[in-house]
Amino acid sequence: MKQYCAVNTVTFAGMYTLKKSLGQHFLKDENICRKIISSLQEHPFTQLLEIGPGGGALTKYLLQFDNINFKAAELDKEKVDYLLKTYPQLEGKIIHQDFLEMEKPFEGKFTVVGNFPYNISTQILFKAVDWKEDVECLVGMFQKEVAQRVAAKEGSKIYGVTSVLVQAFFTVEYLFDVNEKCFQPPPTVKSGMIRLLPKEVMMKMKNEKDFFLLVKTAFNQRRKMLRNAVKNLFDAAILEDDLFNKRAEQLTVSDFAGLTFKMK
Repeated sequence: MKQYCAVNTVTFAGMYTLKKSLGQHFLKDENICRKIISSLQEHPFTQLLEIGPGGGALTKYLLQFDNINFKAAELDKEKVDYLLKTYPQLEGKIIHQDFLEMEKPFEGKFTVVGNFPYNISTQILFKAVDWKEDVECLVGMFQKEVAQRVAAKEGSKIYGVTSVLVQAFFTVEYLFDVNEKCFQPPPTVKSGMIRLLPKEVMMKMKNEKDFFLLVKTAFNQRRKMLRNAVKNLFDAAILEDDLFNKRAEQLTVSDFAGLTFKMK
């Protein structure tokens, strides 16, 4: 197919324009699409939200599910028009809005899937955390570095704020790598698929506000001993605990949650 390249776009004649400003890198590998669908089907659902359907690489498979309440969130008006023309059954199912500004799309539990725009992928994860009571599964494509960070365990150099805040509420599975050649246009980085499932037993913490503050403060100075990084959040006597001799990356998610009960 002939391509016409501009500064920030790649145009497919008669179809649509890929906008790099929106982080658009669309899947073109059908084997990867089928692997994503297979990963999605391992956990049954009745309501499904696709984020960033783009040219419909996944959407065409998702529309084949029976007895599913399906919706797709797409910011780009050009893609909305293309999808409605190509898949008329999407009429009334597309939410033309910035996902980060959306209200919950369903009443009750729902699953989330998507080849997520890389420029907002971390914010999408935090939105899932906000909706944790209702998100029963998330299967998403991320920049590989981000996917690995989300799944990282304590002791790893890439273990950080995103790792802890997501893993406090979800079990994270790194599913598989995706080569850059599987996209059009190819991104400059490799990609990875992860799956989030709600924790069967919720992590005990004083409250989420203190938990988020503690984690962000600790990793803001991750090379420092925890005692120095978070000294303003605890009384001096509490800071004598041996746990504060460690660095933030050495603490488990459970360690952080437990410390919230000792905060000022």
